[in-house]
Amino acid sequence: MSIWWSLHLRREAASVPLARRLLIGTMETAGVDPEISYDLSVALSEACANAVEHGGAGRPSEAYRVTAYLDGEKCRIEVADSGPGVGPGFARTQEIRPARPDAEHGRGLCLIRELADHVHIGNKPGRGGTVVSFDKILKWTKDPSLLSA
Repeated sequence: MSIWWSLHLRREAASVPLARRLLIGTMETAGVDPEISYDLSVALSEACANAVEHGGAGRPSEAYRVTAYLDGEKCRIEVADSGPGVGPGFARTQEIRPARPDAEHGRGLCLIRELADHVHIGNKPGRGGTVVSFDKILKWTKDPSLLSA
């Protein structure tokens, strides 16, 4: 089974639960194990929150894009924004390390890394902005709703 969808969302806090609910509903309907769905929905929420907070290049009304692919045994999620992007040395020097326990910010990327099987953070080609993509191997329930409809 292969399912994909893409949303263009305003950089507003209200967009985060919308994306999360759509992902959970899609995975539930497809018959994905609830633990896997939960992990991916938390990771998606963190990536969306980063796009809302950091992804606008000074324009608060700028949109960001969320795309989810459920294909075979894997789910891949991409969150792309229009912010300044990551610096040129990010991949070499910025290992995603846990934030200090008392820090108010900086835990999102670490959480995504813990919940997903593979994470990539890079710049959008051409126009600027950041793309956070992550994937996870799926497990299935015995009775997928999509197949019994």
